[in-house]
Amino acid sequence: MAEEAQLSEREQLAASRGVATVGSRLTASWRRSASYGVSLDAVSPTFAGGVDDGSLFYECGQEVLRGLHATLADEPVSLMLTDSEGLVLSRVCGERGMLRALDDVYLAPGFGYSEREAGTTGLGLALADRVPSLVRADQHYCTKLWGYTCAAVPVMDPTTGELVGSVNLTTWAQQSFNLLLALAQSAAGNTAALMLARGRGRTSRPVARGEVFRVHLAHPDEDEPLPALSGGWGTALAEVEAALAAGRSVGVVGEPGVGKTALLAAALGGVRPHDRVLTARPPQPQDAPAWLALWSPELGKENTSIIVGRVDALPSWAAAELAGIVTGAGRSFTVTAPGPDGVPAPLRELLDTVVELPALRHRLDDVLPLAHYFGHRARGRAVRFTPAAARALTTFHWPGNVAQLRDVVRAAVARADVVDARHLAAEVFSGATRRLTRIETVQRDEIVRCLREPGTTVAQAATMLGMSRATIYRRIAQYGIRAQGHDAG
Repeated sequence: MAEEAQLSEREQLAASRGVATVGSRLTASWRRSASYGVSLDAVSPTFAGGVDDGSLFYECGQEVLRGLHATLADEPVSLMLTDSEGLVLSRVCGERGMLRALDDVYLAPGFGYSEREAGTTGLGLALADRVPSLVRADQHYCTKLWGYTCAAVPVMDPTTGELVGSVNLTTWAQQSFNLLLALAQSAAGNTAALMLARGRGRTSRPVARGEVFRVHLAHPDEDEPLPALSGGWGTALAEVEAALAAGRSVGVVGEPGVGKTALLAAALGGVRPHDRVLTARPPQPQDAPAWLALWSPELGKENTSIIVGRVDALPSWAAAELAGIVTGAGRSFTVTAPGPDGVPAPLRELLDTVVELPALRHRLDDVLPLAHYFGHRARGRAVRFTPAAARALTTFHWPGNVAQLRDVVRAAVARADVVDARHLAAEVFSGATRRLTRIETVQRDEIVRCLREPGTTVAQAATMLGMSRATIYRRIAQYGIRAQGHDAG
């Protein structure tokens, strides 16, 4: 009731000033601000102290903002970086009056400025909905911020797609704001591009387009059903099946590529064998309305089960709308996310059970059964792995989890029905603890290729590659290459 009263007071304040009807995103943000208990007339964000100034995002963002600031001369515009939680990391501004005013409302490095801390602001809304956002004057939730106009744009890691922070431009409310959002978008885009260029040979992640598709499960009468897996998988599967059988809503969490959707699909197939199983993965935030409209009507249908994957990537408004649709449908639902905290609050409140699926490196007994399974699926017939290949697969740490294993096996069985170590990708023989540059990757692959030749010693590999013996041993240690079965020669 207190939340509704505060929201009503905020709407009355807007009406008294003749504020035009705001959009649904702003209204939803006001509602969230009220639910967080944000004050209408005071800003009191938490001071976190030190900030992370050693990240690639910070380095690139600062360089971009300094360049942009140089072009703005003495304009009263403050350029800021925040992290993904709304913590202000840096501030660039040459106008002293603006700096003093921003200090008065604690919009300064070290202070948290998310919706939870400061209510509706440009940067809070951009981080919540993951789309460029402009909040003018009295559109801010807190009246203390009505003297400002803020434009903010989220910045995604160009290789993982994860939200790393935002670029925020703030000026006086009475200043022209027409170009403010365009400048923020330009700065955010340039920051992501610079991160990619300096990311040591990284490649950009494909743009999320959103997917809605049917999951086809293997049945006992098929040639290659999903194999029996280890205790880690089995325990998680049993927990999910028990929850679904009791009519509970379930979230499965774990590292990317670990098999969360596959686990839910297997559990749904066991508990509701006659259901069709659909999985929906979020698109780019600006495409979320069409994405929701496409598949959400399926939630209310009998004999239909839906897995909503990677809900951590959903804009806040979309998560709230989805929670309302789920509640109205009156049926249990399932979601996946990297961790419990990644599930947006409106959906997290509806989950009855959260199950964690261990990473593949913690269930290495699953590697060979899954390798045979993926090999059969890709080749259309059974494949074998030599002892050397099996040893390489089961001693690798699989940072990309089951998805990485699937890709490695698919590439290997495209070359042979009997997979030997020489058919496996060079990455399987490397224990490098950091991301390699493209040149380092080529060098590692060439060393591995030579060492996989039958009878080749390390000394012979050095000669083949034109390296000294000391250099190749240094490289083997640097790249974490496992040269099992090879002596120094």
